[in-house]
Amino acid sequence: MLDLPIHLDGAIRNQGRQVHAALRAAIVDGLLAPGLTLPSSRDLAAQLGVRRNAIVAAYEHLASDGLIEARHGAGTTVAERLPEPTPPAPAAAPRLAHAPVRARPFLLGQTGTDARLLRRLGGLVRRRIAGATADELGYGDPRGSAHLRAQVAAYLAANRGVRCDPECIAIVSGTQAAIRLCADALLPPGSRVWMEDPGYYATQATLRAAGLRLAPVPVDDAGLDVAAGARRAAGAKAVYVTPSHQFPTGVILAMRRRIELLDWARDSGAWIFEDDYDSEFRYAGPPLTALAGLGSGRVIYIGTFTKTLFASLRLAYVVLPPDVVGRVVAARAAHDRFPARFLQDAVADLIADGTLAAHVRRMRARYREARDATAAALRESAGDALRFTVPEQGLHLLALLPEGVSRATALAIRDAAEVEVRLLSDTQLTPRGPEGFILGFSGFESAALAAAARRIGRAAREIAGGAAQRSPTARRRVRHPTVPLE
Repeated sequence: MLDLPIHLDGAIRNQGRQVHAALRAAIVDGLLAPGLTLPSSRDLAAQLGVRRNAIVAAYEHLASDGLIEARHGAGTTVAERLPEPTPPAPAAAPRLAHAPVRARPFLLGQTGTDARLLRRLGGLVRRRIAGATADELGYGDPRGSAHLRAQVAAYLAANRGVRCDPECIAIVSGTQAAIRLCADALLPPGSRVWMEDPGYYATQATLRAAGLRLAPVPVDDAGLDVAAGARRAAGAKAVYVTPSHQFPTGVILAMRRRIELLDWARDSGAWIFEDDYDSEFRYAGPPLTALAGLGSGRVIYIGTFTKTLFASLRLAYVVLPPDVVGRVVAARAAHDRFPARFLQDAVADLIADGTLAAHVRRMRARYREARDATAAALRESAGDALRFTVPEQGLHLLALLPEGVSRATALAIRDAAEVEVRLLSDTQLTPRGPEGFILGFSGFESAALAAAARRIGRAAREIAGGAAQRSPTARRRVRHPTVPLE
């Protein structure tokens, strides 16, 4: 009797399934050769110590899989034609490049929340699920929840000057999802796209992954330099811009530049991707009017709940010009349709009952306090080693090192200070001017931020001071054209 090299998995409770799984693995892995005659059900049951009917059930299952063949008078054999054996698994899974980083002070993308908001959101989700209709349990409109789209439209009209039909809004799982969706639907592969320089590193990666070519356009104290973009890449099909609070410099796109940009897009038939990522957190006056609020049909406006609520919610929205809604929605239906319907409707309820607005007011006060604590500690500890302007909007602060300090020195400062912080050079397509740190101050306690700011300030003074003095460019104090300085 053939002794089969198989072992039953005790975690599988049914004997027939145990035998099926063991034989299947042995056949697929090449341990049992094609054409091999298998023992009779009686003999294999005795060998494995299981009931005979378990072997019969396993053989029937394997025959249905096409892995064995039962021939009259010839017994049961392994099938003659089988897939190539599965290669052995690696000893350990490869380490992913995007492994989570430690949530230490100055890490970007962190948000604050509180128990009352989470309780309210949880209650709304449960209520939505318990009372769901047949339509709400189905696939639904690929644009997403009509309730949430209506609430977003009302919010944008009242707060951002964007008047739009809810039918022209699509709910997506994040800003980058919106950009990729629109790029796939509207831009031929290989198209050139203006990219703010410096600009948001995640969008740079998204546009490249979509097969698009980035055309760096410099940013100065008035925002994106439209004239420079027209000189460098007149035939570009789109532009990515953060006009209300440029990332990472924090400058606001001047009105003359806004008009120039709208005129360029209209005349060239290009699309403007407006990323309005943190407009809710303005500390001096009401939110600024969005670029899309100026009435152009070439602007694709993108907003997100990542900053107002939290990142793992995976909810954002895109406002589309009416004439491209059909194209984008068709592409959307072929992608992922939309995030979870119940979460969408629950967030819409948060907006409708005023809970979200109250939460934003609380967080705005908390973030202002965090900003001020960070700035005060930097002034106290860094001396001339870091230059910055306290931002009037947003959730990060850009601090510049002296001219001539290298990226390697900046990394040494970051490591010495034990903080998670992005470097200015991470955002630059064409590196120029001084290096600097992009310090996120949301989602952390003010005391922890102040302590971290003192560490990075002292490290900058001790490490960058000597490096700048040794640099041949140290004596030339050059104002970086992309950032406002104190």
